Amino acid sequence: MPNIRPVSDLRNHFAEITHEVQASKEPVFLTKNGVGSLVVMSMEAYEDGLYESRVYDKLIEAELQAAQTKERRSHTEVMENARRRLARYGDDEDV
Repeated sequence: MPNIRPVSDLRNHFAEITHEVQASKEPVFLTKNGVGSLVVMSMEAYEDGLYESRVYDKLIEAELQAAQTKERRSHTEVMENARRRLARYGDDEDV
């Protein structure tokens, strides 16, 4: 169940809310006059959500590209290509 609190709690119970979002990794929804106003979450939860969103966007992009071509690659081909790219990237870092 979502944790919903009045926005005044942010001022009056800041330390408690901070501890809550960091311990639970869940957001706290703040309302103003009974209407949703803000969401407070830990940096870790925010970054996790941002990462998941980027991965999801990449998967959608890959599906769209796959729909535009009949070309398919095996797992082995994909992994070999990824390893080559990573090796080149590692070489560039040493320069």
